[in-house]
Amino acid sequence: MTVRLLDPPLHEFLPDITELSVRVAVAEARGEKHENDLRLLQAVHKLHEQNPMLGLRGVRLGLVVPGLFTMQVRAIAQAAAERIRQGGNPRPEVMIPLVGTVQELEIIREESLRVLREVGQEYGVELDFPVGTMIELPRAALTAGQIAESAEFFSFGTNDLTQTVWGFSRDDVEASFFSAYLEKGVFGISPFETLDTGGVGRLINIAVEEGRAARPDIKLGICGEHGGDPASVHFFHSAGLDYVSCSPFRVPVARLEAGRAAVEE
Repeated sequence: MTVRLLDPPLHEFLPDITELSVRVAVAEARGEKHENDLRLLQAVHKLHEQNPMLGLRGVRLGLVVPGLFTMQVRAIAQAAAERIRQGGNPRPEVMIPLVGTVQELEIIREESLRVLREVGQEYGVELDFPVGTMIELPRAALTAGQIAESAEFFSFGTNDLTQTVWGFSRDDVEASFFSAYLEKGVFGISPFETLDTGGVGRLINIAVEEGRAARPDIKLGICGEHGGDPASVHFFHSAGLDYVSCSPFRVPVARLEAGRAAVEE
């Protein structure tokens, strides 16, 4: 089982700025002390981001907030160690999100391996789990050869990769101009429904080629709704990926199309 470390934008960790502002304003109007709320409000304003989805999130958050990722890896390691003690054979994989450069991955990987060693010694078991990354930025795909030197697997995050390649937010644009683009023939189909093979697909091909050149035994797959789209599944098979992952309700279609792609080959 692949466990993706938390990937929320920074604002999801912060107190609600409106509520804080109201508390400070009410305290000032009443002449009450409000130093703590005021300091907190100032800190929230300082960390405010105009575009949180392209801000302090993913691996960046793990590098900036001490202990955030090590806490998660420790929880994974302890759960696995308990299962081993009970006679089980857990096989978790630790996946680092939103990596754009190998240096980011190397730092978090070393921290993760240290935690696995510590927990293994504490429980008296051997914890040797693969550490890999999510390829969801164009730069990660273009430098996949370097990243593969420190990653035991890649999972292509095709939702974020599509957003960053096209430069638009799925949450915002689908309701605003996608219908017009479809009517005018700019899109034949939404790139969030069927993979854009000419753009996103080309980056995946580059990453597969360079990743396998650097690490021949690297495991490659995708995580996203494209994993349950028939046309996309056939592309992933031709690109040489090992697996697809998608929402539960799409799994039957994904399995059927993966089988068809293998037979057609």
